[in-house]
Amino acid sequence: MTTHAEPSQDASAQLVDVFKALANPVRLQVLQWLRDPEHHFPMEQAIADPHEVGVCVSHIQAKTGLAQSTVSAYMASLQRAGLVRATRVGKWTHYRRDEKRIAQLVDVLGRSL
Repeated sequence: MTTHAEPSQDASAQLVDVFKALANPVRLQVLQWLRDPEHHFPMEQAIADPHEVGVCVSHIQAKTGLAQSTVSAYMASLQRAGLVRATRVGKWTHYRRDEKRIAQLVDVLGRSL
């Protein structure tokens, strides 16, 4: 008989945080947009490489049409869940997906369910 290890409490808590962050359709959409930033955001206005540094929060805000404070709160939620990384460039914050962390979370999910 093969037994499977139960997911640790820490892994379960991480997945809950991710699910909470992705439960909002706008946060999920932003994460999807960040997968292919050249396709979804104006690169002619970018001040940094979108794959290396990320997309400026002002571009995310413009695309969503939401208030800057709302977008900042949404991005903070995605960051806490480990789905994006933030980088400051001057006075602007840029966000990019944390592909390594996303892959780890997918692996944990696969082993947990």
